[in-house]
Amino acid sequence: MSFNERKDTMYSGYITDVSGLKVGHWDSNEGMTGCTVVMCEEGATCGVDVRGSAPGTRETDLLKPEKLVDKVHAIVLSGGSAFGLDAASGVMKYLEENDIGFDVGVTRVPIVCGAVIFDLNIGDYRIRPDFDAGYIACKHASANENRQGNIGCGMGATVGKILGPDNAMKSGLGSASMRIGELWVGAIVAVNSFGDIYDYKTNKLLAGAIDKENKKLVNSYELMKEQGKTAGFPMRNTTIGVVATNAILTKAEANKVAQLAQNGLARSINPVHTMLDGDTVFAMSTGKINSDINFVGTLSSEVMSMAITNAVLSADGYEGILSYRDII
Repeated sequence: MSFNERKDTMYSGYITDVSGLKVGHWDSNEGMTGCTVVMCEEGATCGVDVRGSAPGTRETDLLKPEKLVDKVHAIVLSGGSAFGLDAASGVMKYLEENDIGFDVGVTRVPIVCGAVIFDLNIGDYRIRPDFDAGYIACKHASANENRQGNIGCGMGATVGKILGPDNAMKSGLGSASMRIGELWVGAIVAVNSFGDIYDYKTNKLLAGAIDKENKKLVNSYELMKEQGKTAGFPMRNTTIGVVATNAILTKAEANKVAQLAQNGLARSINPVHTMLDGDTVFAMSTGKINSDINFVGTLSSEVMSMAITNAVLSADGYEGILSYRDII
C-alpha cells in the first residue's frame, strides 16, 4: 500500500468507562519507555491468556481457576523487557500504603499481575520502568484517564518487524469501550507486534513494515510467503493488554473471556501469536451485573480490536520511526 491521504476514525471510549477502575502512567521521553497500571481497589476477578511464545509475565499462575486467590488489585503493562517487571513492586508498595490488598493480619498483601514488552531498542535502553515508576503510575492513577498513543507502556511500542527495527512503524497504547444496556466492556493494549496492523472493520492495512526506499507499506504475510521464513526481529515483540467488564464472572469464566479477547488480536494483527511474540491478555471483572459469558467474551474481542486500531492511529513518530500520522 502506498502512502496516501486516507484518514481512519478513532473508536470511542476508554477502559475506565468500567466503573471501579483507575488507570495511571509513568513514562520517559529520553528512554522512550513507560508503564501503565490498571487498578481496581475493591479487587477484581481476573483471568489471563498467554498466546505468544516469548512472554514476560508476573503472577499469571495464580489466575488459574484451581488456585486459591480469586481477586487482583492491579495489572501492570510495562516496557523495559524483563527489567520492567520491577514496576509491579512499586505498585504493591503504593497499594499496601493505601491499605489495599488481602488482610493477613500484620498488613495487607496486594495482588499485582503484569506483563512486559520489549522496547530496549528505542530511546535510551538504560532507562526502563522500575520500582519508582510503578509507584508514580499509581499516584497518577485516575478514573478519568483517557490518553492514548505515546503514553505509558505505549511509549516505545513499534509494529511490523519483518524487515527489522529500522523499517518498523511507531505504535502506542490504545483503549476503547462499549456499552450494551447496563453491560460495559473496555480494553487497553500496548501494541508492539511482529506483525502488521489492520482495521478490523475495513481490513485496511494501517501500519507495519515500511519499504522506505519506495515509500510504501510491505505486507509482512505476503513477504513471508515469498521468502519462506519470518526473518525480522526475534523475541522482541509482544502485544499485551487488559479487557475489563462490570459483568459477574468466575475465575474460570474470566480466563475464557481472556481467551476470546485474543481473537481481537487475531483480527487486527497479522502475523500474530508467533514464536517471536509474547502476546498476553488479562481479563478483569468488577462483578456488578449478570450477563452471558459468551456475549461478554465476544464484545471483549471486538473492543480489543478497537483499542488496537486506536493505538496505531494515536501514536506519534520518533526520530526515523514513522507513525500512521506521518504517512497519511
